[in-house]
Amino acid sequence: MNRKLGSLHGHIGQDWAPPVDAASGQNVLDDAVRVNLESMGSRLLAAYALGSLAHGGFSPLVSDVDVALILADPILSSDEESLLGAAEKVRSMGSPLHTRVSIFWGTPGSLSGRATGGRFPPLDRLCLLEHGRVLTGSDVRSGLPRPNRTDLLVTGAQFALDVLADDVLAQAHRPDLLVTAGVRWTTKIVLFPVRFLFTAETGREGTNDAAAHHYLAQAQAPGAELVAAALDWRTNPPAREHAITMLRDGLLPLYLHYLADHIQRLESHRNSKLAAAFHDWRARLLTG
Repeated sequence: MNRKLGSLHGHIGQDWAPPVDAASGQNVLDDAVRVNLESMGSRLLAAYALGSLAHGGFSPLVSDVDVALILADPILSSDEESLLGAAEKVRSMGSPLHTRVSIFWGTPGSLSGRATGGRFPPLDRLCLLEHGRVLTGSDVRSGLPRPNRTDLLVTGAQFALDVLADDVLAQAHRPDLLVTAGVRWTTKIVLFPVRFLFTAETGREGTNDAAAHHYLAQAQAPGAELVAAALDWRTNPPAREHAITMLRDGLLPLYLHYLADHIQRLESHRNSKLAAAFHDWRARLLTG
């Protein structure tokens, strides 16, 4: 899919106070299901909650609202436009949580690899299989294959390069800039590498809680105090100066550890292109 049905970068200018938001995460899920049923009709076989609204740990302050839609085969040329329109309709409903809706979609054929199309990256397919919560329709996951460990590693690494690298390079040595971007983005930029490390090691979905606790259980884990703090910030934002101090002390060691780990993993999988990109990211971080 060329255009996104959700975006992570709605973070600029968000302050550290909880949003005033009358809508709950479940309200937004209900709206997404209703709008997509109106759009897709009987072709919508099932809808699922993904992410923290499926496996727990949802925070109105920072969480996304992730929805999976499974359509009947085959994928039609009109599906992408219909789903884009439905997603925009949901995001225009007014609350901050509505604006955070992301739609992942496919068919049993595309999810099993028998057909191409849809928008369902391996990390999100893993979430669907491990934690997806049925919102409407019949559960269609039986027999769907799990993403393999190599795909999880590679897509996580590519996501990190595409979404995190520029901000980390710009802000690792200027944590005041990161804090200015807001608590939602700050917690993501701290916890994403911890989640990728967890998935690379275990082959399981790196939920915030599971990944952070796994990381903190390791002796002398770089940036451990920051990881523990960021997990708490998802529901209890700190004072600005405290956050800046924690980020100044912990963000660079955390990312250097993550990059070194993934350079080794990518090289062992003979993915020289991504390994070289991670080497460059690490070198630029060190020269600051």
